[in-house]
Amino acid sequence: MAQSKLHIAMFPWFAFGHMTPFLHLSNELAQRGHQISFLLPKKAQIQLQNANLHPNLITFYALSVPHVEGLPPGADTASEIPIFLTSRLAAAMDLMRDQVKDKIHQLKPDFVFYDSAHWIPELASEIGFKTVCYNVVSAASIAIALVPARKPGKDRSVSDEELMEPPAGYPSSSVVLRKHEARSLSFIFTEFGDGITFYERVTTAMRNCDAVSIRTCRELEGPLCDYIGNQYGKPMLLTGPVLPEPTKAPLEHRWAEFLNSFEPGTVVFCAFGSQIILEKKQFQELVLGLELTCLPFLVALKPPFGCTTIEDALPEGFEERIRGRGIVHGGMVQQPLILNHTSIGCFVSHCGFGSMWESLMSACQIVLVPHLGDQILNTRLLAEELKTAVEVERDENGWFTKEDLCKGIKSVMDKDSKIGCWVKENHAKWKETLTDPSFMKNYIENFLSNLDEIRKN
Repeated sequence: MAQSKLHIAMFPWFAFGHMTPFLHLSNELAQRGHQISFLLPKKAQIQLQNANLHPNLITFYALSVPHVEGLPPGADTASEIPIFLTSRLAAAMDLMRDQVKDKIHQLKPDFVFYDSAHWIPELASEIGFKTVCYNVVSAASIAIALVPARKPGKDRSVSDEELMEPPAGYPSSSVVLRKHEARSLSFIFTEFGDGITFYERVTTAMRNCDAVSIRTCRELEGPLCDYIGNQYGKPMLLTGPVLPEPTKAPLEHRWAEFLNSFEPGTVVFCAFGSQIILEKKQFQELVLGLELTCLPFLVALKPPFGCTTIEDALPEGFEERIRGRGIVHGGMVQQPLILNHTSIGCFVSHCGFGSMWESLMSACQIVLVPHLGDQILNTRLLAEELKTAVEVERDENGWFTKEDLCKGIKSVMDKDSKIGCWVKENHAKWKETLTDPSFMKNYIENFLSNLDEIRKN
Protein backbone atom coordinates (compact mmCIF):
# COMPACT_ATOMS: atom_id res chain seq x y z
CA MET A 1 0.00 0.00 0.00
CA ALA A 2 1.36 3.43 -0.94
CA GLN A 3 2.51 5.70 1.88
CA SER A 4 0.50 8.83 2.48
CA LYS A 5 2.32 12.13 2.00
CA LEU A 6 3.67 13.73 5.15
CA HIS A 7 3.90 17.34 6.25
CA ILE A 8 7.11 17.87 8.24
CA ALA A 9 8.25 21.01 10.04
CA MET A 10 12.03 21.46 10.46
CA PHE A 11 13.47 23.51 13.33
CA PRO A 12 17.26 23.01 13.51
CA TRP A 13 19.85 24.69 15.71
CA PHE A 14 20.87 28.07 14.26
CA ALA A 15 24.25 26.96 12.85
CA PHE A 16 24.79 26.28 9.15
CA GLY A 17 26.40 22.96 10.06
CA HIS A 18 22.93 21.98 11.34
CA MET A 19 20.55 23.93 9.10
CA THR A 20 22.25 22.74 5.89
CA PRO A 21 21.94 18.98 6.68
CA PHE A 22 18.30 19.55 7.70
CA LEU A 23 17.76 21.17 4.29
CA HIS A 24 19.53 18.31 2.49
CA LEU A 25 17.12 15.88 4.17
CA SER A 26 14.21 18.19 3.28
CA ASN A 27 15.24 18.05 -0.37
CA GLU A 28 15.30 14.23 -0.30
CA LEU A 29 11.85 14.09 1.29
CA ALA A 30 10.37 16.74 -1.02
CA GLN A 31 11.74 14.87 -4.01
CA ARG A 32 9.38 12.06 -2.97
CA GLY A 33 6.41 14.42 -2.71
CA HIS A 34 6.39 15.27 1.00
CA GLN A 35 5.68 18.81 2.21
CA ILE A 36 8.30 20.64 4.31
CA SER A 37 7.88 23.77 6.44
CA PHE A 38 11.36 25.02 7.36
CA LEU A 39 11.63 27.35 10.37
CA LEU A 40 14.86 29.37 10.48
CA PRO A 41 16.33 32.83 11.23
CA LYS A 42 15.83 35.56 8.63
CA LYS A 43 19.50 35.85 7.61
CA ALA A 44 19.81 32.10 7.23
CA GLN A 45 16.89 32.08 4.78
CA ILE A 46 18.79 34.41 2.45
CA GLN A 47 21.89 32.18 2.51
CA LEU A 48 20.05 28.87 2.16
CA GLN A 49 17.34 29.69 -0.37
CA ASN A 50 19.50 28.68 -3.37
CA ALA A 51 19.94 25.22 -1.80
CA ASN A 52 16.16 24.70 -1.71
CA LEU A 53 15.74 22.38 -4.70
CA HIS A 54 11.96 22.03 -4.35
CA PRO A 55 10.48 25.48 -3.55
CA ASN A 56 7.03 24.17 -4.53
CA LEU A 57 7.15 21.78 -1.54
CA ILE A 58 9.74 23.33 0.82
CA THR A 59 8.55 26.61 2.33
CA PHE A 60 10.86 28.76 4.44
CA TYR A 61 9.36 30.57 7.43
CA ALA A 62 11.70 33.28 8.71
CA LEU A 63 11.70 33.77 12.48
CA SER A 64 12.85 36.76 14.51
CA VAL A 65 15.69 35.88 16.89
CA PRO A 66 15.35 38.11 19.97
CA HIS A 67 18.34 40.00 21.25
CA VAL A 68 19.78 38.73 24.52
CA GLU A 69 22.50 40.27 26.62
CA GLY A 70 25.94 39.22 25.40
CA LEU A 71 25.01 38.69 21.76
CA PRO A 72 26.13 41.25 19.14
CA PRO A 73 23.14 43.25 17.84
CA GLY A 74 21.48 41.50 14.90
CA ALA A 75 23.33 38.18 15.33
CA ASP A 76 21.03 35.24 14.66
CA THR A 77 23.32 32.39 13.53
CA ALA A 78 26.33 30.68 15.09
CA SER A 79 28.60 31.67 12.19
CA GLU A 80 28.25 35.35 13.21
CA ILE A 81 29.57 34.88 16.73
CA PRO A 82 32.65 33.38 18.43
CA ILE A 83 32.14 29.86 19.70
CA PHE A 84 32.11 30.97 23.38
CA LEU A 85 28.91 32.97 22.76
CA THR A 86 26.83 30.07 21.43
CA SER A 87 25.26 29.63 24.88
CA ARG A 88 23.71 33.08 24.49
CA LEU A 89 22.32 32.11 21.08
CA ALA A 90 20.77 29.05 22.73
CA ALA A 91 19.15 31.39 25.29
CA ALA A 92 17.73 33.44 22.41
CA MET A 93 16.35 30.28 20.77
CA ASP A 94 14.58 29.30 23.97
CA LEU A 95 12.89 32.71 24.11
CA MET A 96 11.32 31.89 20.71
CA ARG A 97 9.15 29.13 22.15
CA ASP A 98 5.86 31.06 21.81
CA GLN A 99 6.78 32.25 18.31
CA VAL A 100 7.52 28.66 17.23
CA LYS A 101 4.39 27.37 18.97
CA ASP A 102 2.17 29.83 17.08
CA LYS A 103 3.75 28.92 13.74
CA ILE A 104 3.44 25.17 14.31
CA HIS A 105 -0.15 25.59 15.50
CA GLN A 106 -0.88 27.44 12.27
CA LEU A 107 0.92 24.91 10.04
CA LYS A 108 -0.40 21.71 11.74
CA PRO A 109 2.42 19.36 10.56
CA ASP A 110 2.44 15.60 11.10
CA PHE A 111 6.02 15.75 12.46
CA VAL A 112 8.45 18.31 13.83
CA PHE A 113 12.16 17.55 13.41
CA TYR A 114 14.46 19.39 15.85
CA ASP A 115 17.78 19.01 17.65
CA SER A 116 18.63 21.72 20.21
CA ALA A 117 15.10 22.95 21.00
CA HIS A 118 14.50 20.44 23.81
CA TRP A 119 11.06 21.95 24.53
CA ILE A 120 9.50 20.93 21.20
CA PRO A 121 7.99 17.70 22.64
CA GLU A 122 6.12 19.80 25.23
CA LEU A 123 4.45 21.68 22.35
CA ALA A 124 3.57 18.34 20.74
CA SER A 125 1.35 17.39 23.66
CA GLU A 126 -0.46 20.74 23.40
CA ILE A 127 -0.86 20.95 19.61
CA GLY A 128 -0.76 17.33 18.47
CA PHE A 129 2.16 16.18 16.29
CA LYS A 130 4.93 13.56 16.38
CA THR A 131 8.52 14.50 17.15
CA VAL A 132 11.86 13.35 15.75
CA CYS A 133 15.11 14.44 17.38
CA TYR A 134 17.33 14.59 14.27
CA ASN A 135 21.06 14.59 15.05
CA VAL A 136 23.51 15.77 12.41
CA VAL A 137 26.60 14.76 14.40
CA SER A 138 28.13 11.28 14.45
CA ALA A 139 26.64 8.48 16.53
CA ALA A 140 30.07 8.20 18.16
CA SER A 141 29.91 11.69 19.64
CA ILE A 142 26.42 11.06 21.05
CA ALA A 143 27.19 7.56 22.35
CA ILE A 144 30.31 8.54 24.27
CA ALA A 145 29.04 11.78 25.80
CA LEU A 146 25.30 12.37 25.52
CA VAL A 147 23.58 9.29 26.92
CA PRO A 148 21.92 8.69 30.34
CA ALA A 149 24.81 6.42 31.36
CA ARG A 150 27.10 9.48 31.24
CA LYS A 151 25.26 11.03 34.19
CA PRO A 152 27.15 13.93 35.82
CA GLY A 153 27.52 14.37 39.58
CA LYS A 154 25.26 16.51 41.75
CA ASP A 155 27.37 19.56 40.96
CA ARG A 156 26.75 18.90 37.21
CA SER A 157 30.44 18.14 36.63
CA VAL A 158 32.50 15.19 35.37
CA SER A 159 36.30 14.97 35.69
CA ASP A 160 38.64 14.53 32.72
CA GLU A 161 39.44 11.02 33.99
CA GLU A 162 35.74 10.13 33.99
CA LEU A 163 35.24 11.58 30.51
CA MET A 164 38.15 9.52 29.20
CA GLU A 165 36.33 6.35 30.28
CA PRO A 166 33.46 5.36 27.96
CA PRO A 167 30.03 5.24 29.63
CA ALA A 168 28.62 1.94 30.92
CA GLY A 169 27.70 -0.46 28.12
CA TYR A 170 29.61 1.47 25.43
CA PRO A 171 30.40 -0.91 22.54
CA SER A 172 33.95 -2.14 22.06
CA SER A 173 35.45 0.45 19.75
CA SER A 174 38.61 2.42 19.00
CA VAL A 175 36.41 5.54 18.83
CA VAL A 176 37.52 6.81 22.23
CA LEU A 177 39.24 9.85 23.72
CA ARG A 178 42.84 9.92 24.88
CA LYS A 179 43.48 11.40 28.31
CA HIS A 180 44.56 14.86 27.16
CA GLU A 181 41.52 15.06 24.84
CA ALA A 182 38.89 14.41 27.50
CA ARG A 183 38.78 18.10 28.42
CA SER A 184 37.47 18.82 24.89
CA LEU A 185 34.16 17.30 26.03
CA SER A 186 33.96 19.16 29.33
CA PHE A 187 31.85 21.85 27.63
CA ILE A 188 28.84 19.50 27.64
CA PHE A 189 28.43 20.08 31.39
CA THR A 190 28.60 23.87 31.09
CA GLU A 191 25.63 26.18 30.62
CA PHE A 192 24.10 26.21 27.14
CA GLY A 193 21.24 28.67 27.40
CA ASP A 194 19.88 30.06 30.65
CA GLY A 195 19.79 27.54 33.51
CA ILE A 196 20.49 24.43 31.42
CA THR A 197 23.68 22.61 30.45
CA PHE A 198 24.45 21.27 26.98
CA TYR A 199 24.15 17.71 28.35
CA GLU A 200 20.74 18.43 29.89
CA ARG A 201 19.51 20.08 26.69
CA VAL A 202 20.49 17.23 24.38
CA THR A 203 19.49 14.35 26.65
CA THR A 204 16.11 15.99 27.33
CA ALA A 205 15.60 16.47 23.58
CA MET A 206 16.20 12.76 22.96
CA ARG A 207 14.43 11.42 26.05
CA ASN A 208 11.12 13.10 25.20
CA CYS A 209 10.87 12.60 21.43
CA ASP A 210 8.90 9.91 19.58
CA ALA A 211 11.99 8.75 17.67
CA VAL A 212 15.73 9.49 17.59
CA SER A 213 17.27 9.94 14.17
CA ILE A 214 20.92 10.29 13.15
CA ARG A 215 22.49 11.36 9.88
CA THR A 216 24.67 8.27 9.62
CA CYS A 217 24.56 4.71 8.32
CA ARG A 218 24.65 1.32 9.96
CA GLU A 219 27.66 0.27 7.89
CA LEU A 220 29.80 2.90 9.67
CA GLU A 221 28.27 3.15 13.14
CA GLY A 222 25.78 0.31 13.61
CA PRO A 223 26.76 -0.83 17.16
CA LEU A 224 26.94 2.79 18.37
CA CYS A 225 23.45 3.50 16.98
CA ASP A 226 22.06 0.41 18.72
CA TYR A 227 23.65 1.56 21.98
CA ILE A 228 22.00 5.00 21.74
CA GLY A 229 18.62 3.45 20.91
CA ASN A 230 18.89 1.16 23.93
CA GLN A 231 19.97 3.99 26.23
CA TYR A 232 16.92 6.08 25.33
CA GLY A 233 14.44 3.27 24.64
CA LYS A 234 13.44 4.96 21.37
CA PRO A 235 13.09 3.86 17.75
CA MET A 236 16.38 4.63 15.99
CA LEU A 237 15.93 5.99 12.46
CA LEU A 238 19.02 6.37 10.26
CA THR A 239 18.90 8.58 7.18
CA GLY A 240 22.28 7.70 5.71
CA PRO A 241 24.75 10.53 4.98
CA VAL A 242 22.18 12.62 3.02
CA LEU A 243 24.63 14.50 0.86
CA PRO A 244 23.36 16.67 -2.00
CA GLU A 245 23.84 15.88 -5.65
CA PRO A 246 27.05 17.46 -7.01
CA THR A 247 26.29 21.07 -7.84
CA LYS A 248 26.30 22.13 -11.47
CA ALA A 249 27.61 25.58 -10.51
CA PRO A 250 31.09 26.34 -11.87
CA LEU A 251 34.10 26.58 -9.60
CA GLU A 252 35.05 30.21 -8.98
CA HIS A 253 37.46 31.32 -11.73
CA ARG A 254 40.43 32.19 -9.50
CA TRP A 255 40.41 28.74 -7.87
CA ALA A 256 39.83 26.93 -11.16
CA GLU A 257 42.70 28.84 -12.78
CA PHE A 258 45.05 28.03 -9.89
CA LEU A 259 44.11 24.34 -9.64
CA ASN A 260 44.19 23.80 -13.40
CA SER A 261 47.88 24.73 -13.43
CA PHE A 262 48.88 21.56 -11.53
CA GLU A 263 49.08 17.86 -12.35
CA PRO A 264 46.21 15.58 -11.22
CA GLY A 265 46.33 14.49 -7.57
CA THR A 266 49.18 16.80 -6.54
CA VAL A 267 47.53 19.69 -4.65
CA VAL A 268 46.85 19.74 -0.89
CA PHE A 269 43.59 21.44 0.12
CA CYS A 270 43.17 22.55 3.74
CA ALA A 271 39.96 23.84 5.33
CA PHE A 272 38.62 23.78 8.92
CA GLY A 273 34.99 24.84 8.49
CA SER A 274 33.20 28.04 9.44
CA GLN A 275 33.79 28.12 13.22
CA ILE A 276 37.37 27.00 13.88
CA ILE A 277 39.74 29.90 14.58
CA LEU A 278 43.36 29.03 15.37
CA GLU A 279 45.83 30.78 17.63
CA LYS A 280 48.33 32.74 15.52
CA LYS A 281 51.31 30.53 16.41
CA GLN A 282 49.40 27.34 15.53
CA PHE A 283 48.18 28.91 12.29
CA GLN A 284 51.77 29.72 11.36
CA GLU A 285 52.90 26.17 12.12
CA LEU A 286 50.14 24.92 9.83
CA VAL A 287 51.07 27.04 6.82
CA LEU A 288 54.78 26.40 7.37
CA GLY A 289 54.04 22.66 7.49
CA LEU A 290 52.29 22.92 4.14
CA GLU A 291 55.29 24.82 2.74
CA LEU A 292 57.58 22.09 4.08
CA THR A 293 55.82 19.41 1.99
CA CYS A 294 57.09 21.08 -1.23
CA LEU A 295 53.63 20.34 -2.69
CA PRO A 296 51.22 22.93 -4.14
CA PHE A 297 48.43 23.87 -1.72
CA LEU A 298 45.25 25.86 -1.25
CA VAL A 299 44.23 26.87 2.28
CA ALA A 300 40.85 28.33 3.33
CA LEU A 301 40.86 29.36 7.01
CA LYS A 302 39.49 32.21 9.08
CA PRO A 303 42.11 34.74 10.23
CA PRO A 304 43.58 33.60 13.56
CA PHE A 305 42.79 35.27 16.88
CA GLY A 306 44.11 38.81 17.05
CA CYS A 307 44.48 39.22 13.28
CA THR A 308 42.14 41.26 11.11
CA THR A 309 43.19 39.62 7.84
CA ILE A 310 44.86 36.38 6.87
CA GLU A 311 47.80 38.34 5.43
CA ASP A 312 48.51 39.84 8.87
CA ALA A 313 49.07 36.35 10.26
CA LEU A 314 51.44 34.89 7.65
CA PRO A 315 55.08 34.28 8.67
CA GLU A 316 57.66 36.75 7.43
CA GLY A 317 58.76 36.02 3.87
CA PHE A 318 56.16 33.27 3.47
CA GLU A 319 54.18 34.84 0.62
CA GLU A 320 57.31 35.36 -1.49
CA ARG A 321 58.52 31.80 -0.92
CA ILE A 322 55.24 30.10 -1.90
CA ARG A 323 54.14 32.45 -4.69
CA GLY A 324 52.77 30.43 -7.62
CA ARG A 325 52.68 27.22 -5.55
CA GLY A 326 50.41 28.06 -2.62
CA ILE A 327 47.43 30.24 -1.69
CA VAL A 328 46.16 31.04 1.81
CA HIS A 329 42.62 32.47 1.66
CA GLY A 330 40.82 34.03 4.62
CA GLY A 331 37.24 33.18 3.63
CA MET A 332 34.87 30.41 2.60
CA VAL A 333 35.31 28.49 -0.66
CA GLN A 334 33.24 25.97 -2.66
CA GLN A 335 34.58 22.98 -0.73
CA PRO A 336 32.71 20.14 -2.51
CA LEU A 337 33.72 21.48 -5.94
CA ILE A 338 37.35 21.90 -4.89
CA LEU A 339 37.48 18.38 -3.42
CA ASN A 340 36.25 16.98 -6.73
CA HIS A 341 38.78 18.90 -8.83
CA THR A 342 41.23 16.50 -10.49
CA SER A 343 44.33 18.30 -9.18
CA ILE A 344 43.39 17.79 -5.49
CA GLY A 345 45.27 14.86 -4.02
CA CYS A 346 44.92 15.47 -0.28
CA PHE A 347 42.36 17.07 2.05
CA VAL A 348 43.62 18.37 5.41
CA SER A 349 40.46 18.67 7.47
CA HIS A 350 39.18 19.35 11.01
CA CYS A 351 36.83 16.37 10.49
CA GLY A 352 33.56 18.10 11.20
CA PHE A 353 30.75 15.67 10.36
CA GLY A 354 29.87 17.34 7.04
CA SER A 355 33.51 17.49 5.96
CA MET A 356 33.91 13.86 7.05
CA TRP A 357 31.24 12.72 4.62
CA GLU A 358 32.52 14.97 1.83
CA SER A 359 36.03 13.58 2.25
CA LEU A 360 34.78 9.97 2.15
CA MET A 361 32.86 10.68 -1.05
CA SER A 362 35.92 12.28 -2.68
CA ALA A 363 38.88 10.55 -4.30
CA CYS A 364 41.60 12.39 -2.35
CA GLN A 365 43.71 11.25 0.57
CA ILE A 366 42.53 12.40 4.01
CA VAL A 367 44.68 13.97 6.74
CA LEU A 368 42.92 15.00 9.95
CA VAL A 369 43.60 17.77 12.48
CA PRO A 370 40.56 17.74 14.83
CA HIS A 371 39.95 20.51 17.38
CA LEU A 372 36.64 19.90 19.20
CA GLY A 373 35.31 16.79 20.94
CA ASP A 374 33.03 15.52 18.19
CA GLN A 375 35.73 16.16 15.56
CA ILE A 376 38.19 14.07 17.59
CA LEU A 377 35.70 11.19 17.70
CA ASN A 378 34.96 11.50 13.97
CA THR A 379 38.70 11.36 13.39
CA ARG A 380 39.00 8.12 15.39
CA LEU A 381 36.18 6.67 13.29
CA LEU A 382 38.00 7.41 10.02
CA ALA A 383 41.59 6.80 11.12
CA GLU A 384 41.20 3.92 13.59
CA GLU A 385 37.96 2.09 12.70
CA LEU A 386 37.66 2.56 8.92
CA LYS A 387 41.40 3.11 8.35
CA THR A 388 40.68 5.57 5.54
CA ALA A 389 42.67 8.54 6.91
CA VAL A 390 45.75 9.62 8.86
CA GLU A 391 45.60 11.73 12.01
CA VAL A 392 48.32 14.32 12.58
CA GLU A 393 50.40 13.64 15.71
CA ARG A 394 50.03 16.15 18.56
CA ASP A 395 51.41 16.65 22.03
CA GLU A 396 49.35 16.38 25.23
CA ASN A 397 48.25 20.00 24.88
CA GLY A 398 46.85 19.39 21.39
CA TRP A 399 49.73 21.27 19.73
CA PHE A 400 51.13 20.10 16.39
CA THR A 401 54.34 21.30 14.77
CA LYS A 402 55.03 22.06 11.13
CA GLU A 403 57.04 18.83 11.05
CA ASP A 404 54.05 16.84 12.42
CA LEU A 405 51.76 18.22 9.72
CA CYS A 406 54.29 17.68 6.95
CA LYS A 407 54.86 14.09 8.12
CA GLY A 408 51.11 13.36 8.06
CA ILE A 409 50.68 14.74 4.56
CA LYS A 410 53.79 13.05 3.17
CA SER A 411 52.70 9.72 4.69
CA VAL A 412 49.71 9.63 2.32
CA MET A 413 51.07 11.61 -0.63
CA ASP A 414 54.46 9.94 -1.19
CA LYS A 415 54.04 7.32 -3.92
CA ASP A 416 56.17 4.76 -2.07
CA SER A 417 54.31 5.12 1.24
CA LYS A 418 52.77 1.87 2.48
CA ILE A 419 50.40 3.83 4.73
CA GLY A 420 49.31 5.93 1.76
CA CYS A 421 48.52 2.86 -0.36
CA TRP A 422 46.68 1.22 2.54
CA VAL A 423 44.37 4.11 3.39
CA LYS A 424 43.77 4.84 -0.29
CA GLU A 425 42.63 1.25 -0.87
CA ASN A 426 40.29 1.33 2.16
CA HIS A 427 38.97 4.75 1.17
CA ALA A 428 38.20 3.55 -2.37
CA LYS A 429 36.07 0.67 -0.99
CA TRP A 430 34.04 3.01 1.22
CA LYS A 431 33.61 5.54 -1.56
CA GLU A 432 32.25 2.81 -3.84
CA THR A 433 29.69 1.83 -1.19
CA LEU A 434 28.62 5.37 -0.36
CA THR A 435 28.30 6.58 -3.94
CA ASP A 436 26.20 3.62 -5.13
CA PRO A 437 22.87 5.24 -6.19
CA SER A 438 20.84 2.53 -4.44
CA PHE A 439 22.63 3.08 -1.11
CA MET A 440 21.13 6.50 -0.35
CA LYS A 441 17.80 5.63 -1.97
CA ASN A 442 17.31 2.59 0.28
CA TYR A 443 18.09 4.58 3.44
CA ILE A 444 15.59 7.33 2.63
CA GLU A 445 12.84 4.89 1.63
CA ASN A 446 13.30 2.87 4.84
CA PHE A 447 13.35 6.11 6.83
CA LEU A 448 10.03 7.21 5.32
CA SER A 449 8.50 3.80 5.93
CA ASN A 450 9.46 4.04 9.61
CA LEU A 451 8.04 7.56 9.85
CA ASP A 452 4.76 6.33 8.41
CA GLU A 453 4.56 3.63 11.10
CA ILE A 454 5.26 6.18 13.87
CA ARG A 455 2.61 8.54 12.49
CA LYS A 456 -0.03 5.76 12.60
CA ASN A 457 0.72 4.79 16.21
